[in-house]
Amino acid sequence: MIRSLLASTPRAISRAPSPITAVSSVVRRSASNLADARAAAGFKYPITTPRPFSAVSDEDIITSNNDDPSLPRRKTKSEREKMLESLPVTFADISRANVAIRNGVKRTPCVKSYFLSELLGANIFLKAEFQQFTGSFKERGARNAILSLLRQMGKEKLQKTGVIAASAGNHALALAYHGKDLGVPVTVVMPTVAPLAKVDKCRYCPLQFIILVQKKFGARIIIEGSHIGEAKEYAEKLVSSEQLEYVNGYDDPSIIAGAGTMGIEIIEDVPCVDVVVVPVGGAGLIAGISCAVKTLKPDVTVFGVEPEFAASYTAALEAGKPVSVKITPTLADGLAVPMVGPHAFEVARHYVDECVLCTEKEVSLAILRLIENEKMVVEGGGATGLAALLPGAQLDRPELKGKNIVVPLCGGNIDTTVLGRVLERGLAADDRLKALVATVSDRPGGIAKLTTLLGNHGASIKDMYHQRAFLHSNIDHVHVKVVIELQGKEHAEKIKQVLLEQGYDPVWDQGQSLIG
Repeated sequence: MIRSLLASTPRAISRAPSPITAVSSVVRRSASNLADARAAAGFKYPITTPRPFSAVSDEDIITSNNDDPSLPRRKTKSEREKMLESLPVTFADISRANVAIRNGVKRTPCVKSYFLSELLGANIFLKAEFQQFTGSFKERGARNAILSLLRQMGKEKLQKTGVIAASAGNHALALAYHGKDLGVPVTVVMPTVAPLAKVDKCRYCPLQFIILVQKKFGARIIIEGSHIGEAKEYAEKLVSSEQLEYVNGYDDPSIIAGAGTMGIEIIEDVPCVDVVVVPVGGAGLIAGISCAVKTLKPDVTVFGVEPEFAASYTAALEAGKPVSVKITPTLADGLAVPMVGPHAFEVARHYVDECVLCTEKEVSLAILRLIENEKMVVEGGGATGLAALLPGAQLDRPELKGKNIVVPLCGGNIDTTVLGRVLERGLAADDRLKALVATVSDRPGGIAKLTTLLGNHGASIKDMYHQRAFLHSNIDHVHVKVVIELQGKEHAEKIKQVLLEQGYDPVWDQGQSLIG
């Protein structure tokens, strides 16, 4: 019995149709019936019969179907899409960089600031890039640049020669840190003085920076040149003599792509974003961010912000190409670049909607607001995005009220002595630190009368200096210069009124040298 059953099984199987054949037959009959019904109802485009799987690509099949003019044709790329794909940096480069650096760079938070949102009348989200290990967004580009060179040259060759950069700031620090992490030697050429940077134009000793970069990260430090331009020239000589790879801090395509990964994170963390406001120096950061943001969400508006004393990107837009501009020392020293990078400019000008300028007063106020309201210490260059949004600044516009605005805070490497000066300037700009010159009696109690009056009305005296030699109207009177701390603009107006009522005729804001 069992033998007869086994003997008959193959013949039974051969007579039965396979499951795949049966399903395909049913699908073809259903599709044929549906096509007839659609034609009877007046539908223009008939349904094609489903095809069995084959090795022919969909592209080939659609192309053959498009021979019939009655069928819809595949959408072709526009001229703008073709042009964007030909730029030095594309979204594909940024996507590859995002995967490459993911495990070596911190994903910084992008959180809403309730204090600043209330102040500015919009939903303000702060991207805290100053929380990177070396204190700035430069880590993204530095790591991606080294990884790109490792792929191109091979690990053994690059580890034997190394990379070089001219910088005295964030780029040098980031390159040294990630060079050590990836086993690539790093040489940094630094100028002997700060590059267009310090507010008081003073010389500074980079000893602590050298110790950090050299001993902690193992980089070779060379002090050469009186400014960053001469340091770069010397670095370029070493490129040829020592076969090093030069990494430009803002114009290398891999640097731009690495910086652009911040744009991907912005869209992921704040999908409802309407506006992104980005600081502009060499234009590498805004080129990368704008490319990523506009590709993922084209309706987002991207603003660039430059300090008014270093408007190289604005000059490039007016000239249609990168041009050199005169740089004046600014609080936003990290953005003081005489000429934007040609690669960065070529990318940014196709994506950025507008670039505006901010004043030194606005930068100092932005740093003050971040410290007081958010407990964030940010350098001048990193705070320019917020500076342009403050009341009275160029992005204080009605059309931006109520919008979801992301502001990258790009760096937090600010010297403590400079921070003190910046805070005092911020307090002065906020009418919480005022200077005045008053004429008082040179008899005993003359100055005491003035100080008592100020104290009784809530003004705290920060500094005072009196002089007799330069007052020629009355021999028994003296000039007194006073710096006072106040609670704000309304308090300052009250003090002015009280002094006038008591017979003083003070000259205001004449003692700026006393407050730095």
